[in-house]
Amino acid sequence: MKAAVVYGADDIRIEDYADPVAGPGEVVVATKVAGICGKDVKTMLGQGLTEDLPAVLGHDMSGEISDVGDGVQGFSVGDPVAVYPMAVCGKCHYCLQKRYNLCEKSLGLGHGLDGAFAEYVRIPKEIIDIGGLIKLDDEISFDDAVMAEPLSCTFAAARANRMKEGQAVLVIGGGSMGLMHLKTAKWSGCQVIVADVVDMRLSMAGQMGADHLINSSSGNLHDEVMRITEGRGADVVIISIGIPDVIEDCLKLVARGGVCNIFGAAPDTEVKIDPRWLHQQEITLTGTYASTPADFKKCLQLIKEEAIIVSDLISHRFTLDTFDEAVESAKSLEMVRGIITFGEMVSVSF
Repeated sequence: MKAAVVYGADDIRIEDYADPVAGPGEVVVATKVAGICGKDVKTMLGQGLTEDLPAVLGHDMSGEISDVGDGVQGFSVGDPVAVYPMAVCGKCHYCLQKRYNLCEKSLGLGHGLDGAFAEYVRIPKEIIDIGGLIKLDDEISFDDAVMAEPLSCTFAAARANRMKEGQAVLVIGGGSMGLMHLKTAKWSGCQVIVADVVDMRLSMAGQMGADHLINSSSGNLHDEVMRITEGRGADVVIISIGIPDVIEDCLKLVARGGVCNIFGAAPDTEVKIDPRWLHQQEITLTGTYASTPADFKKCLQLIKEEAIIVSDLISHRFTLDTFDEAVESAKSLEMVRGIITFGEMVSVSF
């Protein structure tokens, strides 16, 4: 098969790669669509590269089952599916609480396991056993289905942040994940403020339903948020930019009794927090990572019902043959969310 194989920092090659085989309890999926996550791009550029190289990245995928291993029930060759990407042990303290995203021994597609930037992907037993392989039917496209995983990460954040109708939610960063936070918050019935320094991103946020837009490079973010919220601050602040100074400044925008969510952070950085402020203002500080299979399945349902529209997030389409263009588009910040398509596309849903 053909795959985008990473050999090192900024060294990705499209080449022949060994075809995967379904072992007992496993399936192989012929990839129809793979999503390009910002984390994938950072890894390809050398940030957090696995020691086990060469490797195939990519953890957002939808496709059709091409091989079924012994003992797999409920799935057949040809079934269209979406894939939750984390392979967990199922036995640790966190797995027993069904907090699978915190598994002590987890691997994942593109993270210890060959991922979705390939024509075929082996789905291990550990993913199937926790309900991470979702059969689709004919009411959602492969394009839309591949967006369920990133959307589920924002859905998990909303759950951790106790987001509820009528709250004022401030989203810092209008990239693809910030826009998904916007969509999740609007679905939750919130008033949403989006702040960014790029007018194009703010324009997209406005088209997607943001109630207020702030270009923090040309205006005073603190003053604007306080004006919009009548001096209280936002009930929920979601910081989708991992810059320490930005995080410290945005902590001051949380209302009394509010929640601040650290959704993205650069490695090996520190942020100063006044513990007295946390104490007296009753601020809840959360961090959220990935999602659970339940979040993933819920987001597939929301996408299927068009309760949350995701098609407008897809700004670029590529193939393996144009994979280098995908990386360059992501590096230049031109791309909101890119996908890689494989073969003939068919509309499906679960």
